[in-house]
Parts: sequence; structure tokens; C-alpha cells
Amino acid sequence: MTVTAPRPRVVSWPLLRPWLAVAARLGLAAVWFAAGGSKVGDLAASGRAVNAYQVMPYDLAMVVGAALPFVELALGVLLLVGLATRLAAGFSAALLVVFVAGIVSAWTRGLAIDCGCFGGGGELAAGQSPAYLPEILRDLGFLALAGFLLIWPRTPASVDGWLSGTPATEDEDE
Repeated sequence: MTVTAPRPRVVSWPLLRPWLAVAARLGLAAVWFAAGGSKVGDLAASGRAVNAYQVMPYDLAMVVGAALPFVELALGVLLLVGLATRLAAGFSAALLVVFVAGIVSAWTRGLAIDCGCFGGGGELAAGQSPAYLPEILRDLGFLALAGFLLIWPRTPASVDGWLSGTPATEDEDE
């Protein structure tokens, strides 16, 4: 009598993909909550952080800086509940591309600033060095999450799924 070992059970992509999308959705929501939440209490500092990039007039930088935390928090809410997920992922991706471009621009122009991504920001004190590469890599990782959700926006436990009345599947045609 020959005894064979049981085959390892492999989780298939159609079963795994929706749960990876949930993780991407909730992870990106947490990023936006952390970023917006850290800035919403001091909108002037957020404006100064935007101004430190030296890419727009001071008054416009202050307005953008004051609005940015609310945009980030709104994206966090949409992603948390899974409402308009593809749209929120698209706005997330666009915002992250702008952030990466801003950091690359500051780096290439020799500016010594803190990105201000999670509060603070602005010009660094003498002797401090910026951490541009880790900031760019971090934002590219967040961009990958947004990209995943652009391709596969339907997830379990989402308002989108509840409104459509259909489960998230691999062959969605949204």
C-alpha cells in the first residue's frame, strides 16, 4: 500500500484578489487619514509646507495647503467605506504622482525641505538632510495600492458592492 502525502491547498487568484483589494483599500485609507489628520489641526503649517516646494505663488500655496488635508480625509472616508472606490483610487493616484513629482523637483533643485506629507514640512534647519529617496519610494508604494484599486476596485465589505448587489469577482467589467 502506497501512502501519498496530501497536496498543499493553493489559494486561487479569484479568491485572493478581492481580499488583497480590501487590504489595499483600507491601507490607502489609513494613509490618507494619517496624512490629512496630521495637517488638519494646523492649516497654516500645511500651507507653509506646500510653499516650501517653491512651485506656486505664496497665496496659492497657502490655499492648496489649507485644502489638502480635507481632500486627503475625504479620500480616506471614501476608501474606508468602499464608495466610489475606482474614483477615489484615481484621485489618490493623481495626488501621489503630484507628490512624487514635487519631491523629485525639490531634490533636483537642491532644496532642503521636509515633504510635509504627514504634518510639519517646510525648510529644514541647517545641518539637517532631506530624506527624498525614502519619501519617493514610500509614495510609489502607495501609488501601487491606488493602481491595484484602479484595476480591481470592487471589494467585499464595501458600499460599492452593496449598491451593485453583486460580489466582487475576478472578471469584473467595471
